[in-house]
Amino acid sequence: MSVPFDLIAFAVALIASLGLTVPVRRLALHFGVVDQPGPRKVHVKPVPLLGGIAIYLAFVLAILFTLHEGVSQRQTVGILAGASLLAIVGVLDDGGLLHHQVKLFIGMPIAAIFLAATGVRASLFSNFVPGRFGSLLDVGFTIFWVVGITASFSILDHMDGLCAGIAAIASAFFFLSATLNGQVMVRTLAAAALGAALGFLRWNFNPAKIFMGDGGAMLLGFLMATLGLKIRPEGAPFRAAWLVPILILGVPIFDTTLVSISRARRGLLPFTSPGKDHTAHRLSNLGLGHRGAVLAMYALATVSGACGLALPWLSATVSYLLALVLSLAGIVGVYVLETVPYERQSAAELAKSSPAPQT
Repeated sequence: MSVPFDLIAFAVALIASLGLTVPVRRLALHFGVVDQPGPRKVHVKPVPLLGGIAIYLAFVLAILFTLHEGVSQRQTVGILAGASLLAIVGVLDDGGLLHHQVKLFIGMPIAAIFLAATGVRASLFSNFVPGRFGSLLDVGFTIFWVVGITASFSILDHMDGLCAGIAAIASAFFFLSATLNGQVMVRTLAAAALGAALGFLRWNFNPAKIFMGDGGAMLLGFLMATLGLKIRPEGAPFRAAWLVPILILGVPIFDTTLVSISRARRGLLPFTSPGKDHTAHRLSNLGLGHRGAVLAMYALATVSGACGLALPWLSATVSYLLALVLSLAGIVGVYVLETVPYERQSAAELAKSSPAPQT
């Protein structure tokens, strides 16, 4: 009987995340690393940060416990190196020790390079462009994908339980897809990420007792991007196969698209301009409230993930039609959500409310 490495990874990550979050919370309170309330935030009391440390340690422990012949040690080193880098950069950013642009323009690209250098990369352009040029294009797309998804989870962490819950749902669908396609390593990675996210969610769901901070949000985004690169759905036409990770990660991709378009229209930079203008904020303003908005986002993530899971079973024509319908639904969603009440801060207002830089 084969050893259920995925079950072990899930159990270790879940138990470790549940248990480690408590001392990490005390550590954050001891050193005063807390997220203060403010006009751009939804919480009204100071909440300790650094929850990402518990998520990181839980994931790493799970992977180390389940190293076996079915897992590429070279790729594991690349994944752990990238995860460690982003966890460190995120924790330093949470403590106010780094400029916010370091994580976007240095940390995330370097983490992506770690993946590409160890064989975790896209195989999109090399199927059409022969030789080294096609490989270079794939590396470039890998960096774009990892930075984009990691950043999308970084800005998704704006409501209690939202980022951890969406990551858990995505991990579950990656796990199911990997199971259907016999991808042992992806299944183990997804199980570890699922356990780490669920364990932390116990303490992070509304009302949150601790926040994961950028250290946790970027780590989860990086892991989701990695799973998206490694998933290889059998049966799906090549051009449709790349829709599987996009659909599984449909909610953070949609939210990032909405925020980017909305803020760009107001003269703001999407990833450096905080505000209560995300999808969940707007759903909350429609009457769903905090918990209702988060649960609605969970439901959307489940529907989108189910579409991604079903894609390999569909014909090429139906796959493309599904992609078209979902794309149109996304466009309509952006248009509708732009018409509902939300915080419409301008570049001038944001600059006025921001503290003067220290010299």
